[in-house]
Amino acid sequence: MSAKLPQDTNDQEIDIFQLSRSIGRFFDRVNASIFRSIQFFVRNWIIFLTLIIIGFGLGWYLDSSRKSFQNKVIVAPNFGSVDYLYAKIDLINSKIIAGDTIFLKNVVGISHPETIKKIEIKPISDAFKFVEDKEQNFELIKLIAEDGDINKVLVDNIVSKNYTFHTISFISSELADEKELTEPLLKYLNNSEYFNSIQKIGFKNLEQEIAQNDTIIAQIDNVLNGFSSTVKNTSKNDKLVYYNENTQLNDIIKTKQYLVNEQGKNRLKIVRFDKTIKEINSTLNIKNTQSVNGKLKFVLPVLFILIFSFIYLFKAFYRKQSQKNF
Repeated sequence: MSAKLPQDTNDQEIDIFQLSRSIGRFFDRVNASIFRSIQFFVRNWIIFLTLIIIGFGLGWYLDSSRKSFQNKVIVAPNFGSVDYLYAKIDLINSKIIAGDTIFLKNVVGISHPETIKKIEIKPISDAFKFVEDKEQNFELIKLIAEDGDINKVLVDNIVSKNYTFHTISFISSELADEKELTEPLLKYLNNSEYFNSIQKIGFKNLEQEIAQNDTIIAQIDNVLNGFSSTVKNTSKNDKLVYYNENTQLNDIIKTKQYLVNEQGKNRLKIVRFDKTIKEINSTLNIKNTQSVNGKLKFVLPVLFILIFSFIYLFKAFYRKQSQKNF
């Protein structure tokens, strides 16, 4: 074994030497590639400068002439109309894609339908509001989340469509006017004979519930006032009165607290229950900067340079291969 040690050492030295040579050749190739790239730009700097100027000018013109604006309307679908709302928005978007301006103008009521490029609707995630005072909703989320990620559950259609608020977003090529676009859209969405009937009944029921709860709260106040008078009279006579569980005084107080909370919620509901699809807020004419919108003045010069470089390299590759074959 000792006789083989020098040979193994020599082999290791040769391997290290070859490895270092390979690394050196690699860096030489990298340096040569960098030099050729610099040389390529130096030789063609006039062409590159021309492409940059043309690309910037053309991009600036397109950015100024091709305007794009984002518009958002937050709505609250009431009386179980969320699926109806999503179906209507999908119908409008399909008509926009098909270029059916007659439907958009005559049926929906949009004055300039050709300016609308896209419309969509998404729920505004509010898991806390979804499960607030609704144990069945909390149990639903737990049940669905048993076999999946809770974050995916919260954006799943089964859950997300039941959120209170939803955002209708649409892109326009011109400045949107609320009277010419938002109001006709909401009027069209609320134009449903079935849901109009449901809205009238639901609104009347809510008013009756509020009035009935006010009456019950007043009756509870009378009971509590009577109890308070009894306690005062008893204290004047220096006698003790004991109230056992049969008086249900704690239950009466809890009932009043529950009704007061319900009245607060009902008075908030009645604000948005005057329509099936209630507009909460609208934000119009936000300059669209997504994708390459407004950025063509920077994108086109780079694109032109890449195209020129590709053509130049392709021609060089073709000449080189032609020389090898002939």
